[in-house]
Amino acid sequence: MEKYLTEGREIYFPAVICAEYDSPIDALVGLHVPQDEAMDLVTAAWADGCARCVLARVDGGRHVVAILLPNGHWAACNAFVGQACATPREAERRLKKLTKRGRQGTVGTIPVGRTIENAGS
Repeated sequence: MEKYLTEGREIYFPAVICAEYDSPIDALVGLHVPQDEAMDLVTAAWADGCARCVLARVDGGRHVVAILLPNGHWAACNAFVGQACATPREAERRLKKLTKRGRQGTVGTIPVGRTIENAGS
């Protein structure tokens, strides 16, 4: 993923949807992020204006993300940041490989400078 840190202002990554929630905090808690950490991540994202996608790392190093959907709900997703791309089109192509057999997904986007900071735990 490091080569994408210098190519543009945002990186894009495939994310497989596990469930939908009414809030980003509920989505992160549903993915086993501790509630206090979920609240801190969402607060930080809103303060920075990056509230459409909140990335976290759960115990064991797995990345998860809460992504705002067009319908206003928040998708709780497994994030594949190891497959990060410089373009949304490439992330969509990679997502198609991950969403076979009826799985649903979306593309997450994170500003480059916030990627590492929002992936803590």
